[in-house]
Amino acid sequence: MEAQIRHYENKLAFEMDPSDLFEALNNGEKIVVIDARSAFGYDEEHIPNALNIPHREMNLEATQYLNKDVLYVVYCTGIGCNASTKGALNMTRLGFKVKELIGGLEWWKNGGYATEGTKGVKDGLKIECAC
Repeated sequence: MEAQIRHYENKLAFEMDPSDLFEALNNGEKIVVIDARSAFGYDEEHIPNALNIPHREMNLEATQYLNKDVLYVVYCTGIGCNASTKGALNMTRLGFKVKELIGGLEWWKNGGYATEGTKGVKDGLKIECAC
């Protein structure tokens, strides 16, 4: 039973679902969302305010301007894509605090949340900042 408890604790420590991310962003938590897909995917549609750092380009130079005191939530298209896993691994190796978004952009949209980009869904729930 202890191994199982550790397993679930680790999942929660390293993963976040769209509703938890949406709530954290609306509460002003120190979170930066990173889209780990190629630029053309990001340009078409992405989570509002997400940065685009393709996992293949994550290195010291590409991340030198990022704050290591915040949590980075990395995502990709969805469960059929592993760019978020590769991105989360790269960011962790670079010394950042990271969680992977469960279900990626696909589950973000299934949750009814707005997206940005040329194919963005504007009528979804929007992230509102009170700062």
